[in-house]
Amino acid sequence: MRSSNPVFSRRGFSRDNGYAGFNAAPQAGAATVGANPYATNPYAQPDTQYGAPQAPARSGAMTIDDVVTRTAMTLGTVVLTAALAWALLPVDAANLGTSYGIGFGAALVAFVLAMVQSFKRKASPAVILAYAAFEGVFLGVISSAVSTYIGPGTVMQAVMGTMCVFAGVLIAYKMRWIRVTRRFYGFVMAAAMGFMLLMVVNLLFSVFGGGDGLGFRSGGLGILFGVIGIILGACFLALDFKQVEDGVNFGAPREEAWLAAFGLTMTLVWIYLEMLRLLSILNGDD
Repeated sequence: MRSSNPVFSRRGFSRDNGYAGFNAAPQAGAATVGANPYATNPYAQPDTQYGAPQAPARSGAMTIDDVVTRTAMTLGTVVLTAALAWALLPVDAANLGTSYGIGFGAALVAFVLAMVQSFKRKASPAVILAYAAFEGVFLGVISSAVSTYIGPGTVMQAVMGTMCVFAGVLIAYKMRWIRVTRRFYGFVMAAAMGFMLLMVVNLLFSVFGGGDGLGFRSGGLGILFGVIGIILGACFLALDFKQVEDGVNFGAPREEAWLAAFGLTMTLVWIYLEMLRLLSILNGDD
């Protein structure tokens, strides 16, 4: 199981007719699971007597409790380091350069650590928790800046908004109002790549041309793209929930719960940043 976040997903699931399984194509001799004949279980171990695959031992399989525990650890690390960064790196006239430098340096380290984990064959709890710690420092600095220059209530609104999006998508997914199919997956990924490409172009124009680049992050266009970013984050959550469900149903190893926590943390960070940016635009116009 791998994260469904853009650029971090290297091993996906097949999603035909609403069912999902590991590997996109059937494998000879692999056990089929559920109604989809193309959904195969890569964790099935060969039977030593007959050579046929058998279900993995449930004692070492991932459970929902494992995912919840690991996700709580990663998100707790993000919140803790964000609070410390907010307290120790205040964004004001006297410390503006230092705080921003440390914050964006932490963001760069977090990105590198995320890339390292994404290319590792197995989950590394140390790398994932280190990513969460550095990501938290970045979020703490950004949140402090928004609180100082936009308003102290904006950060709390962004936190509450992120929680509401998470709860709403979880309810919609559990009620099967959202069906994660191959077409849904392809649409979300295509939209995400287009969105990120536009943001990179906008950033380049702002760096070399000054101002806000093409204006995708301010004014009316900023509000529009903020809403689009939040919707994409909600779609990523649905993909993450599907992958967690698949991992549990197919008997993924327990250590893969760290990958589920990694993906969920990145998605929630995405939603929070987009929510913070959107609310900053709206509250800044007041």
